[in-house]
Formats: sequence, C-alpha cells, structure tokens
Amino acid sequence: MHIVFVDRGRFEGWLAPPQSNERTFKWRLNLSHGLMSDHGQFGDVRRITWIGLIVNLALSTVKLAIGWFGKSQATFADGIHSLSDCSTDVAILVGVRYWAKPPDESHPYGHRRIETAIASLIGVVLAVAGLGLIGNAARMLMSSGHRLPAPSPVALFALIASVISKEILYRWTVSVGKRTASPAVIANAWHHRSDALSSIPAAGALAVIMVSPEWAFLDRVAAIVVSLFILHVAWKIIRPNLKQLVDTAASKDVCDRILETSLQVEGVRDVHAIRSRYIGPGLLVDLHVLVDADVTVREGHEIGSAVKWRLRSKDELGIVDVIVHVEPYECPGQQQGLAIEQ
Repeated sequence: MHIVFVDRGRFEGWLAPPQSNERTFKWRLNLSHGLMSDHGQFGDVRRITWIGLIVNLALSTVKLAIGWFGKSQATFADGIHSLSDCSTDVAILVGVRYWAKPPDESHPYGHRRIETAIASLIGVVLAVAGLGLIGNAARMLMSSGHRLPAPSPVALFALIASVISKEILYRWTVSVGKRTASPAVIANAWHHRSDALSSIPAAGALAVIMVSPEWAFLDRVAAIVVSLFILHVAWKIIRPNLKQLVDTAASKDVCDRILETSLQVEGVRDVHAIRSRYIGPGLLVDLHVLVDADVTVREGHEIGSAVKWRLRSKDELGIVDVIVHVEPYECPGQQQGLAIEQ
C-alpha cells in the first residue's frame, strides 16, 4: 500500500483563505453563520424595497383609477398587477428583519429559509392575481359581445409611464439582489419587470383602439395576454424556490465539480456520499473522503480541513459550509466507484 506522508506546512497554507478572493471568502464565511459581511447590505434591501413600494402604490392608484373611469380592462388588470407588487414589497420589508438574524439554538443553520419562503410567496401571489384576471377578462369578453366601450386615450399614456418606470425599478432592484445574493429581492425584481412587460400588450391594444374604435374588444384580449404573462413569471419564481424548500440537491454539474475539487487535495484517495442542499443563496455540502489507513488522526483531520477550505474557496460553487467525514482507504477492491448521493 502506498503511504501518503502529510506535509503540515502545506496543509496550513491550504487552510488559509485565498488571498485573491479574500473579500468574497469573508462574505461566504459570515453567510454560513447567518450574517452578511457588510450589515449595510440589508439596509440596501430595505431601501430599494421601500422605493419599489412607493412607486408601486403610485402606479397602481393611477392605473386602477384610469382603468375604471376610462373603461380599460387591460389598464385595470395592469393596475392589479402593480398592486400585487405592493404586497410582495411588504413581505420583503417584514421578512428581511427575520432572515437577517444570526443562527440561534432553534435555528442552527440560520434563518435564510424564511427568504426562500417569501420568494415562493411572491410567486404564489402573482399566480393568484393572474388567474383572477384571466377569469374576469374572459367573462367580460364573452358577456359584452361586440358592444364594448372604447377605452380612454389617457390609459395609453399611463401604461407607457408604467413600462418606463418599472423597467428602471427592475434594473435597480435586480442589481441589489445580485449584490446581496438574495433570491427574494431578485424575485421581487422580476415582479417589477413582469409589470413592465405586461403593460406592453395592453398599451399596444389601446393604440390600435385609438385608431380603430371598433377593435375595442382587443382591450379584453390584451388583459388575458397580460394575465398569461403574469402566470409565466410566477412559475419561474416558484419552481426554483420550491426546489430549495424540499431540499433538492445541487445539479449534477455542481456535484461533479465538488468531486473533482475534493480529489485535487493531496492525501485524498477517494470521495463518495456527496450530499448537498441550499439554505437561501448558499450551498451546504457534506461528503466522505477516504485517506490512507496508516495516517494519524491529526493528519486525517488536516486533510479533511483542506478539502473544506478548498471547496469554500470556489466562488462559482457558492458553498458556504462543508462537513467532511474522514474514512480509511483500505484497498481498491473495497472502495470501488465514486457514488454521489443526491
């Protein structure tokens, strides 16, 4: 049997955070304890969400009023969409107070699952709003026949203003969400963009009606198109967050990268039983590494620690914590293959 002699100095080098990525590494280290490296990042989340709430309240009020008094079903539907944005803004403002808390005795892994739950809630609110708007628009389209009143031209200008303001808000919010690695904020940003994009078919329908009033039924058709778009965005938000809530493992590509990176550590003879799950934006990993049976307990522990630090230094993997179980490598016949448990 080939015996690996561990160079302690080399392991101590591996145990230090990579110098080129020290800032990123410190953020990940703090995240694994339920904290942001810069506490002001949560202030950024609150600030952009408050701005979004104010904008959404103003837009929804204007669009609902114009849609009701201007007899535009599409504009009214778009106003409901903006109003649903307000509810998700409130959910984030309340939720950030809880998911920002550090781990405690009842939540040793932190509170970031609250953020995932809120992101899922945003998707559900969107889906319910979309289904309700589809039913209402279809009912009015079938019951009114061809005697539909032409919407007011003012509704068109309200929708154009909505497209511009919500696209700006989307870009601002998604930049904060990516900087803070917050799925709830990113989901809320997509909520803003869905509001902007859903205004486009409504505005197009109103433009056609202004030229040809006999096409007034297009206003109801546009409301249905808006609702279908809302449902599509809702599914894009709900699906990844539900996967996190049920502890779906990382993708096969990520697991292969974990395996490859672990095998690069000197002293590791084999790796198996790789398991993973997401807590908010961070990935938790536990795995078994096999080392030569003749190494000391201290040396085996140092090899396991080197694997842990090597994995956490890989920015693209997003790993915030690793549990390494060290096992003896007896002989090739006893440990065949590399099993990945997902």
